[in-house]
Amino acid sequence: MFKLKLFNQFLTPIGLSLLLSSSLLQAASQQQILEKLKLPDGFTVTLFADNVPHARTLALGNDGTIFVGSRNNGSIYALQDTDKDGKADQRYIIASGLNLPNGVAYKEGTLYVAEINRIIRFDNIEQQLKNPPKPVIVYDKFPNKKRHGWKYLRFGPDNRLYTAVGAPCNICDPEKKIFTTLVRLKPDGTKMEILARGIRNTVGFDWQPETNFLYFTENGRDHLGDDTPPDELNKWTHKGQHFGYPYCHGGDIPDPEYGQGKDCKAYTKPEWKFKAHMAPLGMRFYRGQQFPESYHQQLFVAQHGSWNRSTPHGYRIALLKFKQGKVVSEQIFAEGWLGKDGKAIGRPVDILELTDGSLLVSDDLAGVIYKITYTGN
Repeated sequence: MFKLKLFNQFLTPIGLSLLLSSSLLQAASQQQILEKLKLPDGFTVTLFADNVPHARTLALGNDGTIFVGSRNNGSIYALQDTDKDGKADQRYIIASGLNLPNGVAYKEGTLYVAEINRIIRFDNIEQQLKNPPKPVIVYDKFPNKKRHGWKYLRFGPDNRLYTAVGAPCNICDPEKKIFTTLVRLKPDGTKMEILARGIRNTVGFDWQPETNFLYFTENGRDHLGDDTPPDELNKWTHKGQHFGYPYCHGGDIPDPEYGQGKDCKAYTKPEWKFKAHMAPLGMRFYRGQQFPESYHQQLFVAQHGSWNRSTPHGYRIALLKFKQGKVVSEQIFAEGWLGKDGKAIGRPVDILELTDGSLLVSDDLAGVIYKITYTGN
């Protein structure tokens, strides 16, 4: 997909042969993934970009640039489809060596990046992709704990930056009040405030178009069995809400270690319960017009997949149907990343809607980004 560039003029024929063979094998493997994916009739999935190692969260620039945060290799990528053929033909590395830069957000020419312990920004970025500027620190007072420390980052309808600080453990009651919180701050780093507590780990949220309420996915605790507790879709509506962690899970399951003496009714219940260990991550309410009307303002959720369940599940994109502002059902929209043998060939992470109404989906296992379009054919 990206043009093969030979930087070493002395590359031997054998070296060139090995390089081309590796490239062909990679392309064959990616084609095999596409052939295994299943979507509803009328939808098509193609490869928008390859060679995006550990691709996690996505953001869209004013000029159509796709910014990609990664978690494990510390890099931020920028992708461009300059010939408008539906595939990225240019890739730039905006930064490398960062501290698990999972979250990316774009606003008025500036790219914001959430590392574990801070938020940084790159000004006037789309005009400097080939020679990115040094980052400016926006806020650097988050804890530097890696466990659930990687962050999602979005601008809300109020033009504030929203992110979260996860629990530094599987199950614990942290002494520092900043843990297990949803927070927001102004783009200049001031006015940081805690909006809600009791959130174990969220790396995906969006605002419902009809109400502007913030919905977020939450990954439940481990080591209570294959099917307990459920992962959650929660709704934040006002400051001071507590979503139960570590005392209660799923709205009505007291934690065996921290739930004694706690009333689960005292905490905000989830709007929807996913099966345990689905690992729901990035999510988007569909605002476009390309998809059929039945998809409008419905919620797409990337289910990253279980890592410690005896029989793996997830590894798919779910569609949550809303009616009169409430979730009424969950159905599979895209699947095929998990083989019948229980081995995964991909793990969906985040979802981004493009201006034409198509969707991009990142995959941190395969290191690619897919494009989903509706053709009706």
